[in-house]
Amino acid sequence: MDGQGKEGGGAGSESDVVARAFVDYYYQMFDTNRAALAALYGNTSMLSFEGHLVAGAPEIGLKLAQLPFEQCRHSICTVDCQPTPSFPGGILVFVSGNLQLGGEEHQLRFSQMFQLVPSEQGSFFVQNDIFRLNYG
Repeated sequence: MDGQGKEGGGAGSESDVVARAFVDYYYQMFDTNRAALAALYGNTSMLSFEGHLVAGAPEIGLKLAQLPFEQCRHSICTVDCQPTPSFPGGILVFVSGNLQLGGEEHQLRFSQMFQLVPSEQGSFFVQNDIFRLNYG
């Protein structure tokens, strides 16, 4: 992962370890079992997908499940993270990469930002998620 400084989410920090584990899990589930992603969100979570805002875990799960493609494969290029003082214990994660849709010849570039917030159960949930394809 990219990042500098021990407290700022640099390589080997706790934020870095959590962010990398989350990213690996999220995109593996997106590519193999998209319906399972709803469990990563909470009632107050928000998703902005290509400018379309969706709120709440059930609605986010439905939006992701209804995307107009069945097969997708993500390849992650960079992951950057920072702790978020406004949510003690929270982590801001920024991802860039490529995705390959089933039956398509060309890969698409994407960027995605997650704000991970500690849950009452001692793990994390996605409070905010912003996804954009990168054209050009």
